[in-house]
Amino acid sequence: MAGGLAGAASRTAVAPLERLKIILQVQASSPASAAGGQAYGAIWPSLVRMWKDEGFAGFMKGNGINVVRILPYSALQFTSYGYFKRWAQEWSGPDEPIAVPLRLASGAGAGIVAVSATYPLDLVRARLSIATANMASSSKHGFTREDAKLGIVGMTKKVYRTEGGIRGLYRGVWATAVGVAPYVSLNFFGYESTLIMPPGLEMGDTEFAARKLLCGGLAGAISLIFTHPFDVLRRKMQVSGLGGEKGLGAIATLREMVAEGFWKGMYRGLVPNFVKIVPSMAVSFYTFDTVHDFLANWMNEEDEEDYEA
Repeated sequence: MAGGLAGAASRTAVAPLERLKIILQVQASSPASAAGGQAYGAIWPSLVRMWKDEGFAGFMKGNGINVVRILPYSALQFTSYGYFKRWAQEWSGPDEPIAVPLRLASGAGAGIVAVSATYPLDLVRARLSIATANMASSSKHGFTREDAKLGIVGMTKKVYRTEGGIRGLYRGVWATAVGVAPYVSLNFFGYESTLIMPPGLEMGDTEFAARKLLCGGLAGAISLIFTHPFDVLRRKMQVSGLGGEKGLGAIATLREMVAEGFWKGMYRGLVPNFVKIVPSMAVSFYTFDTVHDFLANWMNEEDEEDYEA
């Protein structure tokens, strides 16, 4: 429960930036396409355009399925990380600190478990985010006005029907796993390594909250620097084939990214992603710790009452 609420709160808080990041990652970058109407670039002008075109609904477009996806994703990620760490502790010995490689492996395993279980929802969410962004005239991926009218169920059915069933819904999953594993690993490791709480601080203290938010944001920023190209690769593979053409494989997509250049290809959409991920991870870790501690205290109080009764 704590993990699911942490994911839902963090993603909803940064939903407009999440959508903008996806659009910037997948829109065509050639001069010809720019002349044909590509209009998403700098963060603030793009957000203003999104608001003018679609209003508040545009900011939240795709967030419904994002929350549906992130609830089980985040719950599985936090829970499986706890189990993997417990096994790592048994491997290291009860009186020994967990070795760094085992801690990193625990985070990587948690990321893979969460991705494998929820990937189709992530793919459909990416399709919905960009198909409704008025990119039909400028996208090389074949977006149509009919695609913009599809909801969660409609887009899922279309991908399943036209792109090879389950295989289509898992397009790009290995590239996602390769990117998510080190990202989640570095997130947990960075947060636990930087979080130093002086004695006497309690959950309601301002410094307590500030330290957790700062460490969560810092952990997200560090991990993003190393793993952003994998996120770009994932998005490009997810939208490849939307117009009915045969989608590119991972290697071909990666070559295409390299050909576009280091910044415009490999690190496309980094700035909005960076702006998004820092507060997102800060809210995520803080919400998880707060809800987890609250539930733990509540359950302990119930146990004490049952014992006294």
